Amino acid sequence: MKTLTKTILRSDELNCPSCVNNIESNLNSMEGIEKATVKFNSGKIEVDHNPELVTEDDLLAAVQQSGYSATVSPF
Repeated sequence: MKTLTKTILRSDELNCPSCVNNIESNLNSMEGIEKATVKFNSGKIEVDHNPELVTEDDLLAAVQQSGYSATVSPF
């Protein structure tokens, strides 16, 4: 049984639907991520992942590779 963690990131740089698709595709292609969902209106990025394979720093780096910045949000 996999142990998953939900990490919430926030980005103030999302200004178009293609931003959402780009970030979701990049995150969802990573090993250890069960599901990543980006909410355009709020800039909220929810990621269900295996913390043994993917760290918060890995998530932030993936968003940055997509061309955007993000921060870890407590909620």
